[in-house]
Amino acid sequence: MEEKKAVGYRAASFVEEGMVIGLGTGSTFRFALEKLAERVQDEGLRFLGVPTSKDTERKARALGVPLTTLDENPVLDLTLDGADEVDPQKNLIKGGGGALLREKVVASVSKEMIVLVGENKMVDQLGRSFLLPVEVLPFARRTVYNELKEMGCSPFLRTGQDGEPFFTDNGNFIIDCKFEGIEDPEKLERTINNIPGAIENGLFVGRAGRILVGKEDGSVREIP
Repeated sequence: MEEKKAVGYRAASFVEEGMVIGLGTGSTFRFALEKLAERVQDEGLRFLGVPTSKDTERKARALGVPLTTLDENPVLDLTLDGADEVDPQKNLIKGGGGALLREKVVASVSKEMIVLVGENKMVDQLGRSFLLPVEVLPFARRTVYNELKEMGCSPFLRTGQDGEPFFTDNGNFIIDCKFEGIEDPEKLERTINNIPGAIENGLFVGRAGRILVGKEDGSVREIP
């Protein structure tokens, strides 16, 4: 927990007066959001945030963080967000919380995406331990599942605690894919997105800027 707090607080320090930023989703980003709210109150910091999920939107409003939309601000100065895995080339797997589609849209229009992680998220190769999420149109659930299986992975429909399918904020399903390591993230990202009915996947290739790595002792390592 201490490493998440340290990296979240450090990330919040990169936000400057007048910026429009992407607000990520997840337990690590929550600390950045809390620190941003504190800076609004204590420093009078003025900025606008575009949330990447309904959960982040609710938390931001509760904390008094000012929000906007991509319709009003289609280009963002910065995005702060976590990741489930980061490889040595700064490619990411995201989507453990189910917000991958909106996260990728926001990242795509940001001048920089600063990634917030703990040391346990740094891996030699993506996909060895973490499942790759694919957001899927419910109508195409079976056909996308079959296509993914043909690609050599083991796909699983994500479900909630009640055993029913998990729905994203966009009303779609998620199929989580078990790979024995992903050798070419860029190629796989394109290949999956070419499956009709597969809306987006959790591979973020070439989108990360600085990586902030939190350590258990409360220090933060920055990878430029």
